[in-house]
Amino acid sequence: MTLYEIMTSDFLVRVILRGLAVGLLVSLCSAVLGVSLVLKRYSMIGDGLSHVGFFGLALASAAGVGSLYSMEISIPVVILSAVLILRLSRGNGRLNGDAACAVVSTGAVAVGTLLYNVTGGRSGDICSSLFGSSSVFTISGKDMILSLLLSAAVLLWFVLSFKTIFSVTFDETFARAAGVKTNLYGLTLSVLTGMTIVVGMKMMGSIMISALLIFPPLTAMRITGNFRRTVILSAVISAASFTVGYLVTCAVSLGETFAPIQTGAAVVTVNLLVFCAVYGIAWLRGRIRQKRTGMSAEAV
Repeated sequence: MTLYEIMTSDFLVRVILRGLAVGLLVSLCSAVLGVSLVLKRYSMIGDGLSHVGFFGLALASAAGVGSLYSMEISIPVVILSAVLILRLSRGNGRLNGDAACAVVSTGAVAVGTLLYNVTGGRSGDICSSLFGSSSVFTISGKDMILSLLLSAAVLLWFVLSFKTIFSVTFDETFARAAGVKTNLYGLTLSVLTGMTIVVGMKMMGSIMISALLIFPPLTAMRITGNFRRTVILSAVISAASFTVGYLVTCAVSLGETFAPIQTGAAVVTVNLLVFCAVYGIAWLRGRIRQKRTGMSAEAV
């Protein structure tokens, strides 16, 4: 199918724009939440919850509802897992955050894989659940509504609680001493992260979705050290990277030259390239600055 045929088809244009809108909203939420997760060294929570999302998809498949009610089943499962991870890591001190995430995430993937196998799930179902669908027709109107509600909730929480988020992110002990309910903040962050993962994993895959929480914030932090600017720049990088990756996926999947590719893999690859480019430029600037400093010292 040529680009002209795609652009002249009202149906395809609506499908592509709907997927683009959902992906942009999920990318925006992931980038905003990811800054706090990365700075607080909670990146593993996002990765662990994405694995739990795979279990939610497998549970929906085992229940015989497939993709019709996968979100309705996955959302409570992921939220309960977020609460469980926080309790395991903070309850009695026997498990740190990384260990708690590892216990929940690996167990979820193992049980989810068994559920797919026992219920006759094909290897293609597992591949799509993990790495995202190669079809651009998987996004429904319900996904659009959920993504709109989620983005509104995340942005509203972030704007109204910006000072609290800033204080807890950089000094949780001081924030707790100042009367901030840090446990509630951690729970809210985990729940919103889990919901973002559930909304985005149909397109991105339960494994690839966690990359949206990590790459854009890390890239933005390399450019600026200001918290507010980091959040804004992270959102811009995430949205731009998703747009490029998604449009490449649409062009390849709807074309006749190459085999279809997964959206998640394409988007994460674009994020990786941007990340490497920014770090490479920063490294070169550091080397040039170092040489200039050395030359100035020798001249003196």
